[in-house]
Amino acid sequence: MAKVVLTAVLLLSCAHYPSVLCLSEFTRDDFPADFVFGAATSAFQGDIKLMSDTGLEAYRFSISWPRLLPNGRGPVNPKGLEYYNNVINEIIKFGIQPHVTLHHLDVPQVLQDEYGGWLSPKIIDDFKELADVCFKEFGDRVTHWTTINQPNINSFGSYDYGFFPPCRCSNPYGITFMGDSVNCTKGNSTVEPYITAHNYLLAHSAAVELYRNKYQTIQKGQIGINIYTIGFSPLTNSAEDAMAAGRARDFLIGWFLNPIFFGDYPEMIKTNAGSRLPSFTYSESQKLKGSCDFIGMNYYYSLYVADDSSIPKTGLRDANSDMFAKFTAFKDVPPVSQLRPPTQISHDFESLRKMLNYLKDTYRNPPIYIHENGYGLKFIDSMNDVGRISFLSGFIGSVLQSIRDGIDVRGYFVWTFIDGYELLAGYASRFGFYHVNFEDSEHERTPRLSAHWYRNFLRNGTAIKVQINDNFCSKARSSD
Repeated sequence: MAKVVLTAVLLLSCAHYPSVLCLSEFTRDDFPADFVFGAATSAFQGDIKLMSDTGLEAYRFSISWPRLLPNGRGPVNPKGLEYYNNVINEIIKFGIQPHVTLHHLDVPQVLQDEYGGWLSPKIIDDFKELADVCFKEFGDRVTHWTTINQPNINSFGSYDYGFFPPCRCSNPYGITFMGDSVNCTKGNSTVEPYITAHNYLLAHSAAVELYRNKYQTIQKGQIGINIYTIGFSPLTNSAEDAMAAGRARDFLIGWFLNPIFFGDYPEMIKTNAGSRLPSFTYSESQKLKGSCDFIGMNYYYSLYVADDSSIPKTGLRDANSDMFAKFTAFKDVPPVSQLRPPTQISHDFESLRKMLNYLKDTYRNPPIYIHENGYGLKFIDSMNDVGRISFLSGFIGSVLQSIRDGIDVRGYFVWTFIDGYELLAGYASRFGFYHVNFEDSEHERTPRLSAHWYRNFLRNGTAIKVQINDNFCSKARSSD
C-alpha cells in the first residue's frame, strides 16, 4: 500500500496513449518554479488547514453573488464581506495563493425575477457592480481573478438542454442526461443560448475594463475568463467528420475566445446561426478584443465527432443542432446528437496536450491555467481511490509535456479538494481528495489515498511514474 501512496504507476496501452506517457518519471521540480499546483471548489469553501497540510500552493474558489449582494446590487452584506475576507486572509496566512472566480452560475433570485438574469443586457451593469465590490474589498490580496466560470457550457446547459439553472429550453429532441430526461416547459433553445452568451461576453468585457482602468495598476493582478473544453477528434478519416470536429471546436471554444481575442464570433457560427446570433457594435468589439490576461480551462474528457447530415439545413434549430455533429466517447459506441459528458470517462491524456496546442496555435500562445481536472463522475466511493491517482497522474504528465512543447501553462487545479455538492449529481458524485461524511453533523473529512499521493508529490518531492513499452516510447520521441 505504501508504494501506491508514494508513486502512481500507470500500466496503460501504448496503442491508445501516445508520446506524453513516455515521461517515465517526473517530480514537482520538473515544473517551472512559478507554476502553481492547487485544487478548487465552488462557493462551498474547503478546510484551509487541510489544504496547508496537503501542500496546496494555490486554491481556486468562487464568490457567491447573492451571499455578497443579496439584492444583486446595492448594499453589501457585511457578514458575506466578513466571510470572504476571513477566507482570503486564512488562505494567505498558510502561504496559499488565492484564485478567485466572480461568478459560478448563482444569479441572485431577485435579478432572475426582475429581468430574467443573463437573458437581459441589464445584468451587465449589475455584474460590473459585483466585480467592483470584489476588486475594491479583496483586490489588495487577490491577484488572480476569473470573471465567469465556463459560460460557454452554461449557455448550452441552462438555455438549450435545460439542466443548469434556470432550466430553460424548448429542445424537441428529448434530451437525457445521466438517466434523467428533461421536459422544458419554458424557454427558446433557438435563440436564448446565443443571447445569454452575448451578455456573458459583454459582462466579462465590462469587468475587465473596470479592473484595468481602476485597479490593475495599483493591485498588480491578472484577470481572465474560464472556458469548458473538450478534446474533439474526427470519428473517421472522412473529410465530413473532420469538418464536424472543427465546427464543434468553434461552437464550444471559438464562440467565446474568438470575440475575446479577435473581437467577433467565428464565421462558421455566424453562418449557421444567422440572424439568431446577436452582433457586436464596433465599440463592443474593440473592448472585447484582448480582454483577458489568461485563459482558464476546465478539462475532463475527449469525444469523437461525426458529421450529422440528418439535421435539417433549413428552419429553426437549437444551438446544439447548429453544429451538425454527433458525439461519442468510444469508437464502438454509436454517436448521439447531444453534446454531453460520457457515461464513462476515458483516460485519453494525450487529448489535453492536443487541446493546449490548439489554444497555443489559434490564440497566439496565451497564458493558461488548468482550472478544473478531476475524477468523480459516477465514482464508486472508496478511500483507496487508485483510479483517481492514475487519472490525475496522466493528465499532470500531459501538462508537463505541453510545457516542454513551449505552451505557456502556469497552473493546474484538481477538482475538487473535498467532496461537495455537484451541480448535476448532488452528493452522488464524489470528486474530492477528502471524503466528507454528509450524514454526520460535523461533516467529518477523511483523506483518501489520492490526498496522500498529492501531498507526497507536492511536499515530499515524490516522483510520479508512468510505465509503458520502451519501444513505443523511442518511436514517439523520434516523431516529436
